[in-house]
Amino acid sequence: MTKHVWQTLIKGGMVFDGTGQNPKVEDIAIANGKIAMRGKNLDGALAETVVNAKSQWVMPGFLDIHTHLDLEIELSPGLEEVVRHGTTSVLIANCSLGLTFGAQRKNGEDPIVDCFARVENIPKHVLSAAADKIDWTCSSGYYKHLDTVPIGPNIIPMIPHSMLRVEVMGLKGSVSRQPDDFELEQMASLVEKGMKQGYIGMSTDALPFHYLSNDPNRRIRIPSQWCSWKELKILTDVVRRYDRVWQATPEKDSPLEVVKSFALTSGRLFGKPLKVTAVAVMDMATHSGLVGMSKTLNSFLNSWILKGNFYFQVLASPFKVYWDGPINPLAEEIPIFRELNELDLEDKQGRLDLLADPEYQKRFRKMWMHGKQGFNIANLFRKLNREEFSFSRKLNEMVIYSGGCENWVGETMTELQARVTQWQSFSTGARNSEEESHFSKFPENSKDEVEFILHIFSEYDLGLRWTYVSANRNKEITEDLLFDERFLPGFNDSGAHLTNLAFNDANLCGLQMAQSRGLEKVSSLVKRLTRLPADFLGIDAGRIDIGSQADVIIIDPYALASYKSDSQAKFIWREDIANEQIVKRSDGVVTHSWIAGNLAWTSEYGASKDLGVKKFGRAVRAINNSNQ
Repeated sequence: MTKHVWQTLIKGGMVFDGTGQNPKVEDIAIANGKIAMRGKNLDGALAETVVNAKSQWVMPGFLDIHTHLDLEIELSPGLEEVVRHGTTSVLIANCSLGLTFGAQRKNGEDPIVDCFARVENIPKHVLSAAADKIDWTCSSGYYKHLDTVPIGPNIIPMIPHSMLRVEVMGLKGSVSRQPDDFELEQMASLVEKGMKQGYIGMSTDALPFHYLSNDPNRRIRIPSQWCSWKELKILTDVVRRYDRVWQATPEKDSPLEVVKSFALTSGRLFGKPLKVTAVAVMDMATHSGLVGMSKTLNSFLNSWILKGNFYFQVLASPFKVYWDGPINPLAEEIPIFRELNELDLEDKQGRLDLLADPEYQKRFRKMWMHGKQGFNIANLFRKLNREEFSFSRKLNEMVIYSGGCENWVGETMTELQARVTQWQSFSTGARNSEEESHFSKFPENSKDEVEFILHIFSEYDLGLRWTYVSANRNKEITEDLLFDERFLPGFNDSGAHLTNLAFNDANLCGLQMAQSRGLEKVSSLVKRLTRLPADFLGIDAGRIDIGSQADVIIIDPYALASYKSDSQAKFIWREDIANEQIVKRSDGVVTHSWIAGNLAWTSEYGASKDLGVKKFGRAVRAINNSNQ
């Protein structure tokens, strides 16, 4: 009887190895969690399990370089919604938020709930449930924790700047003043400890619409927003010294501040390039000039003039967001909507009272009609597609997803408004008695779009869900960004905004775009989804070299070609997190996912029964770290 040498043998697949080279048909043998052998006609008798991959694509598992899965790891460590889409490694603690320093509950403060709830639009009870499980208090303790948790994908943590400020200054101090010299030294020391422990870098946040969620902080921005350039320079100098990564979001309302901060990547100015990855370049529906500006800035930062090492991130799908009535993380960008978002999700009465306030209605009208009437600068900018906000306030771009009458689903707000006003004027247009009952509650002047939308928000509150695509509407422009070597695929935001975004499958969407351009383009994109980000982050991942950890996926190219991402979105109830979540179902596209040689997912049987029960992946440390 032949002795089994390998646990798994993947036979006859078209292998894209992540180098960018053309694929070739070969076999891959896996033993002891690693790639043991590659070649043609390997002996199946030497393997416990043989997987026939003929006519299939075999490649390294994807990296997701921008996620907010930190909390979900504590509640459901298998991360099934990640694994099913072929992702085997995830970068966490993005946008200055994370669990690196524990729960940090001191003096009645609850930083995890306060910081995450509105920025990532995660209900407070989910955040509290995760925070209650935390039993570590420092960055070394977090790694020890991740080393023991039965995680599915590999987890790549960073030092989150907001939590770093809280650790040194307390939550109150971190959002009310600048640190003194001693506190700056403490922060720099903690970042250095993190680098020595293997953290791949640090994340910060400067988006001006990220606010805290608990009293008395609801009108105060998160701690990272209070950072001075001096503080940023001191902390990134530590990251630079260890050749690690700074993940950043820009101060979008101040172009000069964006250039000044991102110039920290410069090797010419600061002696050594700083690796920077920033959120994000997208084809904004309300501002068509941002793509060109991003390309120019990216090229300048990496030019011979500055000698930087800078990547904007790019999303490989339309940026489609789901609004629960007036509530959405993007709404924070607009001050009038922000007043509604300041209230807890459960505070329906608070929202109704605000919407009924005549003074609020005046402010709302002024905002909603800004640039829509008359001849003025705002109107000119709107016509030139150079608006300030990412939400256009156009009823014909707001599509009803659920709530109200069943027959409203798929209609735009424009179509609904037209039928309401027809019914009010001529007693026709209603499709049934149920709809007549709804129409009878609309204000008499529903031709006025402000009256119409205020009624929608007050009558249905969170119960009427609608969608809006704020960016990447044009497929050709999106593809151009995806394949541009100046950018990195990955602003997927997986794990955030539980009922608003669903980009877990964005890497598959990008692969589908590449497929339409031929195998050479597929090879190039596989590299950009695996080996390239792994090398940039400085981690051992994203490859199918002999001796590498066996993080391998199989893609069915025929299922990929026919996959319709947008139609696969749906809302499910998650018992493990006690909340609703929007998900995508790409089942059949990824036929197999292995993490460290463990079969985590198959399209035939779904998630492994051991996923989230036994440890599959690992807590990743930087390659140039002595603790690796």
